[in-house]
Amino acid sequence: MNFFKIKTSWSNSEFILIKLCMASAYILIGTYFHDFFESYYPLLIVIFTVTVIWFVYQWLKKMKSEKQL
Repeated sequence: MNFFKIKTSWSNSEFILIKLCMASAYILIGTYFHDFFESYYPLLIVIFTVTVIWFVYQWLKKMKSEKQL
């Protein structure tokens, strides 16, 4: 399968956004079951939303620049 042999040109710093995005989603899902973290929902939702938008923007920008090469 060629899918597993695809090389990416993403740097580690660019992966920080997707890691923050996934981490905030995991925490949001995990805290759904605990009232102790309920006060952090707005912050987690903001972090998740910002990182999703930022990551998708960077991803689309990178895909567009690779097509122009």
